[in-house]
Amino acid sequence: MKKIASLVFVAFLGGAISLVGFSYMMNNQRIDNNESISAVSNGFVSVPAHYSSLPNIAGEKTDFVDAASMSLDAVVHVKNTSMSTYYDPFSDFFYGRRNGQTRQREQVGTGSGVLISPDGYIVTNNHVIDNASSIEVTLNNRKVYQAELIGTDPSSDIALLKIEGEGFESIPFANSDAIEVGEWVLAIGNPYNLTSTVTAGIISAKGRDLGGNSSTESFIQTDAAVNPGNSGGALVNTRGELIGINTAISSQTGSFVGYSFAVPSNIAKKVIEDIMEFGNVQKALIGIQYDPRKDDLEGVMITSVTKGGGAKKAGLLEEDIIVKIENVKIRKFSDLKGQLSAKRPGDKIQVTVLRGETYITKTVELTEYKTLKINVLGFSVEKLTKEELKKYKIKSGVKIVNIKNSELQELGVSEGDVLVEINNEKVSSVDQVDKLLKEKSLMGYFKMGVLNSKGVKENYIFK
Repeated sequence: MKKIASLVFVAFLGGAISLVGFSYMMNNQRIDNNESISAVSNGFVSVPAHYSSLPNIAGEKTDFVDAASMSLDAVVHVKNTSMSTYYDPFSDFFYGRRNGQTRQREQVGTGSGVLISPDGYIVTNNHVIDNASSIEVTLNNRKVYQAELIGTDPSSDIALLKIEGEGFESIPFANSDAIEVGEWVLAIGNPYNLTSTVTAGIISAKGRDLGGNSSTESFIQTDAAVNPGNSGGALVNTRGELIGINTAISSQTGSFVGYSFAVPSNIAKKVIEDIMEFGNVQKALIGIQYDPRKDDLEGVMITSVTKGGGAKKAGLLEEDIIVKIENVKIRKFSDLKGQLSAKRPGDKIQVTVLRGETYITKTVELTEYKTLKINVLGFSVEKLTKEELKKYKIKSGVKIVNIKNSELQELGVSEGDVLVEINNEKVSSVDQVDKLLKEKSLMGYFKMGVLNSKGVKENYIFK
């Protein structure tokens, strides 16, 4: 018995000695802070032991389970059905060249949408539901609803839908101005009809201008995989909050190659609130002009101030360089455009400019972007009020004003009539009129649908 006890004691003592010796050896092998990492073998670098005591920054908030579970049920599959007109070349055989008939066929497109309220409001991309005759929404639980189109804003590529019901899962909005480059994000949508798909990435850039895009010029860029069908889906942070609506990818093939883009949540939120409250989107102007050739500056240089605009009234001058709006740095025009897109006419904002070597902050009241002069047709258009939309029982259109074309007046077009269509495409904003008229018509002419004062629609064709 004594022999066994002796053996146990010796074994215990030997283990203790080994442990102390190992600890001593490891302490002596620690690399001092001033030492360089030199042990490289087969492309792998040996990291000093003391580096493990640093905070595990890369590992923080990389568990996306909670964010995904909070968001999945609020992202829906959107199917739109539209009718397209095409030319039937075979009818030339019977009717003669260029006397053939046109036919219509049904087209089906798919995308994604995000439930933003328990009572069924859904935000998606305008291009997902553009020209749709019917819109079908499928939830993550496979329940199918017919959706009503509440309103659209083609310039920001945002549309608002509504399904009937209560108690839907929804995603809360986050402040997209507060996001940082390098922050983890999730893209949730339905690529290639693969419903409820989640991908992860980081924010690669903010305020991205996609090649001089004339509308939304302040996209969030991310490397989270986004493919056809993801459009209109959610870009969320690790708390499951909505920071953007996935809209576009940069690709030569049509599939994801490393970059995707989203409309910031602040812009999307403002657009849908405007649609719900006013029936159209309130566009705010600061009242300046700038030279895009000078966009290599750190900020936006004012080349002229608009008479009667907020910038002039506040005392901003030519050659002032706008460097900050509120607390947001302005490095290029897309940053400025992004901030203005989230504001309304009448809002007062703090604008910091660099004048010479002095920083000056002014309070600027934003003005309204209201009227567009159309030289090619000899009239101007301006947005409709909410009351005018109700009067004509329409959801979109623009008012015709300042007619200078006597031919139009002879045809019966009057000031106050409503332009509702151009080349069979619904008009929803002043911006869209400008865009449609600049595009080359495939039919070789402009066709305008106009509601007169009696609410009767007339079509006018201009070659």
